[in-house]
Amino acid sequence: MNLVPEIVAFAPEMTRIRRDIHAHPELGFAEERTSALVADMLTSWGVETHRRIGGTGVVGRIRGNRPGRRIGLRADMDALPMTEATGLPYASTRANAFHGCGHDGHTTMLLGAARHLAQSRRFPGEAILIFQPAEEGLGGAVRMLADGLFQRFPCDEIYALHAWPGAPVGRVGLKMGVAMASADNFDIEILGRGAHGAQPHASVDPVIAAVGVAQALQTIVSRNIDPLKAAIVSITQIHAGSAYNVIPDAARLGGTIRTFDDGVRALVAARMTHLAEAVAAGFGAEARVTIDPRFSVLVNSETQALAAMDIARDVVGPELAQFDSEPQSGSEDFADMLKAIPGAYLLLGQGEGPNLHNPKFDFNDDIAPIGASLLARIVETRAAA
Repeated sequence: MNLVPEIVAFAPEMTRIRRDIHAHPELGFAEERTSALVADMLTSWGVETHRRIGGTGVVGRIRGNRPGRRIGLRADMDALPMTEATGLPYASTRANAFHGCGHDGHTTMLLGAARHLAQSRRFPGEAILIFQPAEEGLGGAVRMLADGLFQRFPCDEIYALHAWPGAPVGRVGLKMGVAMASADNFDIEILGRGAHGAQPHASVDPVIAAVGVAQALQTIVSRNIDPLKAAIVSITQIHAGSAYNVIPDAARLGGTIRTFDDGVRALVAARMTHLAEAVAAGFGAEARVTIDPRFSVLVNSETQALAAMDIARDVVGPELAQFDSEPQSGSEDFADMLKAIPGAYLLLGQGEGPNLHNPKFDFNDDIAPIGASLLARIVETRAAA
């Protein structure tokens, strides 16, 4: 591999930083310790540092040695609200908080790239380093954008990468065009009339109505979506009642919608609302549908995707840098930044092991100098393009 020697030499310290962040995870918009650690390190390296962007976000600006283009690099900082089960010496010290998606590693890799860029400054233009809060479904990217991210720190292009378990160590993947799904949460409240469980005729049973709605929602993908397109409607919650002999007044369904096309996204939302209301009405109940958009469809721009893959081939070798043929059904709020600025989102293989969002997942520290070298080389190459 053609890694940056200064970053390779810094790798042991990157491991220490990453494990420190891992042991002290913080949930979205509560990344006080993490953002302070990031900001203090950037400042110590002579990076122009801005705190409290979009809440707990941090932005660093590094000016190169001559005029040129402005290249953005983004990493996420938040942990997941779950309990770790790795048993590692540096395991989470906080209840119901765990870096189970590798954001501790993403933050560390961007810090590694930042240190090298700040020390060398062998590039034109500017590197804009974006440490984002609250990626895990809380809208951290949108909050930073609303706080004037790209007005205050203009970027010509923007890039990010994500650790990917199951792929060979150092394997860089990238899907041209539509790469990841949009994600919308939904809640459906079914309002009926409660009664004694022994007198169901006196009720408008919201449980039965909820079952009917759940079954009807499964027809959206099979009967309303073009078979050559894709959508997912997953009901992940059903809540009703609190006693064995009481028919409740209300029931609630919740879940997620994933699509790869804005037209399909709108169609699913419209059909969900109509079906829930109509089916519930057929049982004499009322349905109230709330759809909460969380992530946009993530689209990698062609020019930036091609450029990033060329750089990846130079860093990890052509055998490990490959375009992926299929989009991922997962979602990522970097999509909202890509709607504002052209760029690309890369996946970095970290070898076999537990998957993301698994209580036994751990970021592979061996890939930190690979990812940091890739991010640094993207700036040095694209700023001169």
